[in-house]
Amino acid sequence: MNVQDPSRFGAKADRPGLAPGYMSGFANSFESEALAGALPVGRNSPQKVKFGLYAEQLSGSPFTAPQSTNQRSWLYRIRPTVKHSARYRRIDKGFMRTAPAAREESDLPIGQLRWGPIPIPDEKLTFVSGLRTMTTAGDAETRAGMAAHVLLVTASMRNEYFFNADGELLIVAQENKLRFRTEFGVIDIAPGEICVIQRGMIFKVELIDGPARAYMCENYGGAFTLPYRGPIGANCLANPRDFLTPVAAYEDKEESSTLLVKWGGELYATEIGQSPLDVVAWHRHHGVHVRDPVPAAADEIRRRPQGAARRLHRLLEGLA
Repeated sequence: MNVQDPSRFGAKADRPGLAPGYMSGFANSFESEALAGALPVGRNSPQKVKFGLYAEQLSGSPFTAPQSTNQRSWLYRIRPTVKHSARYRRIDKGFMRTAPAAREESDLPIGQLRWGPIPIPDEKLTFVSGLRTMTTAGDAETRAGMAAHVLLVTASMRNEYFFNADGELLIVAQENKLRFRTEFGVIDIAPGEICVIQRGMIFKVELIDGPARAYMCENYGGAFTLPYRGPIGANCLANPRDFLTPVAAYEDKEESSTLLVKWGGELYATEIGQSPLDVVAWHRHHGVHVRDPVPAAADEIRRRPQGAARRLHRLLEGLA
């Protein structure tokens, strides 16, 4: 066996290749625990879960779906989900709109439009109140179509949580960083990076380095998948290892909080007495992901097309 001395590589040997706090992969199985021993071994729902936790399953597909397309997560949490809701009341949805009802409010022409970045205002805006719908398509109730939103955030969500029952979210940071505290862990994204949060998952959003602007795609249909490569080969476009999923993290605090829910194009709120982000351990096949936040040089290498695809890219650049 050929064992090399890592000291000969100098400082490069000390730099980790993986981002701390994340695991790499997309649409594969993961497991994580924030408290050693909390994750059951060999069983999904033992009669008694360690540390008095509650075992729950979150389904992302029909439970009878084939294994290749079956999406589900087992969560082990401090309190059962039923404790994280009370009587809901409908509240003002602000500038957030959902298809197809959004068409009734719009007088925009059907031709192509473009717009400059919306200035970040001085008023207090959280992730929910800062959403501005730009366009919609399809019908959320039939689970077909999408909506495109601009997100303006000037304040972190304090004891306020949100989940979207109408679709999954893909957020692209454009100015300054955002932190997503989810039931599955903590995700940080910087400008140019993306975050995917699937339907029904609770989270809150915090600022890291000042007011932020982002763009968001709300997907009413099936879950996002990686592109089919076809004749361009096995190693082009996005690879599963280019995406990360966070390790388990939880909040155990009893404070008056508000849970906001988007359902049927409307916004609802309920008052609860604790944080709903109390998942101590989990194993899953669907959930939240972030595009790998690797250094700029390595990121350029990962995005670079290979082989015939590289020649095609050069041809297209010459035609542009």
